[in-house]
Amino acid sequence: MKAFIAAAAAALFVVGTGPVHAAKKPQSTPTLYQGKPNEDAAKALLEVALVQSGKNGSWERIGAGRVYYLGGFKAEGQAVFDAILAGEHEDSDVYRIARVYAEAGEWARAKPLFDKFLAGNRDDAKALAEVGAHYLMQGDRATAERMFEQAFELSDDDPWVTEHVAGAYLGVKPQE
Repeated sequence: MKAFIAAAAAALFVVGTGPVHAAKKPQSTPTLYQGKPNEDAAKALLEVALVQSGKNGSWERIGAGRVYYLGGFKAEGQAVFDAILAGEHEDSDVYRIARVYAEAGEWARAKPLFDKFLAGNRDDAKALAEVGAHYLMQGDRATAERMFEQAFELSDDDPWVTEHVAGAYLGVKPQE
C-alpha cells in the first residue's frame, strides 16, 4: 500500500510540476545539493530535471525516471514511466523504458516493451541486435539468433549491430 501511495504521489508531482514552475526557469543551484545527504541531493536535482524536461521532453523525463528507478526510488521512477506511457508517446519512449528495466535486471518487465517496440519497428537493425542480445543473455538463443539474422539482413555493415551480437555471446550487455 505504501508503494502505491508513493507512486501516486510521485505521479501527481510529475503531472503538477509543469504549471507550478512554468513562470520561472528551474536551476540546479548549490543549495539543492551541497551538504545534503546523497538521497536528498539526488531527489532535489531530479525534481529540477523533470521541470527542465518540460511536457514534451520524454527522453529527458525517461532519463530522470531511470535515475530514480536505478537509484533505489523505483516508485518515483515508475511514476515517471507510467505518466509517459499513459499519454501520447513515441515508440522510442517504449524502447528507452524497456532499456531501464533490462538494466535493472527486470527482464519480465523489459521483454514485453521490447517486443512491442520491435512489432512496430521491424526494420531497426540495431534494435534487433540489441534486443536479441538481451534474449540470448536470458537463455533464449533461438529467438536471439532469429533477431540477429534479421538484423544482419537489414544491415550487414553496421559495427554497432555486429558488436551487440558479438557481445551477447560473451555475456556483455549492449552499450546503451
